[in-house]
Amino acid sequence: MNWVQRKIYLYNVTFGLYMLDWWERYLFNTLIVVLMWFIFYNGSRQLSELWKR
Repeated sequence: MNWVQRKIYLYNVTFGLYMLDWWERYLFNTLIVVLMWFIFYNGSRQLSELWKR
């Protein structure tokens, strides 16, 4: 296993995704990506407003 495969394996084992079907894993990862986008987008907006003050 190379480094990337080990990190993906660790992610799957840590969150228990290895026992889910492919579509459940896809749904979970989609929700995580949307949540991260929401956090980063709103965080950047807050930082830009803070920077303008």
